[in-house]
Amino acid sequence: MSNTCMPAVFFGHGSPMVALQPGRYGPAWRGVAEAMPKPRAVLMVSAHWYTRGIGVTAMARPRTIHDFGGFPRALSEVQYPAPGDPALAQRVRELLAPADVQADQQWGLDHGAWSVLMHAWPQADVPVVQLSMDAGMPAAMHYRLARQLAPLRDEGVLIAGSGNIVHNLRMIRFDQPDYAYDWATRFDMRIAEALLSGDHDTLINYLQLGRDAQLSVPTAEHYLPLLYVAAQQRDGEPLSFPVEGVEMGSLSMRAVALGLQAV
Repeated sequence: MSNTCMPAVFFGHGSPMVALQPGRYGPAWRGVAEAMPKPRAVLMVSAHWYTRGIGVTAMARPRTIHDFGGFPRALSEVQYPAPGDPALAQRVRELLAPADVQADQQWGLDHGAWSVLMHAWPQADVPVVQLSMDAGMPAAMHYRLARQLAPLRDEGVLIAGSGNIVHNLRMIRFDQPDYAYDWATRFDMRIAEALLSGDHDTLINYLQLGRDAQLSVPTAEHYLPLLYVAAQQRDGEPLSFPVEGVEMGSLSMRAVALGLQAV
């Protein structure tokens, strides 16, 4: 592994309100950023850009997208004016060939990206490119595509995912922030064990974990960004969990850092 290899990080992003009320998560994410060299750019795979086909943001100045409703007005006024990186977008398209990746000029940065990055790099001075996930692809294909992105880590690019290992909003307990369902804890821990042991087959075939998986991942979009990070794992590379824990019953906030010692 090159000494210049950038880490890869999965952020459990939780509610958009973490942007304004970061609790313990904002400082932890900032700690992750401070423990690594400043990236040339971030390639972000967010749960909230789940599409038909694959897109990559290719504009020089991506807009801040407020893709939610029912939150305080102040949240809709947050701006994260990080620049884009059209050259990186083109590099991503080349690496993912022969997959047809569209150069997107419409999307921008959704809250899965900026609600995390505004704490990690509050000056918004690291360029950010988002890569969408094709909703029609099986998990194994997402993993294989992610493997093709590996050279970016040796080019100063942080490959990041933003989602939640456990994400079941139908069963969430908003009034019990410290509560965790047994099934949520079991699934979260089983995935953590697979990450630590390099058992990527379990990560890809997570639904084989049965009812715990079905309850924890009722839809795939918040889980799949984890595969884009796990696929970057290199032999002998340290893996740590800068954040752990399930909150509100059914929301895992676990963060996963590859290539960083515990922070």
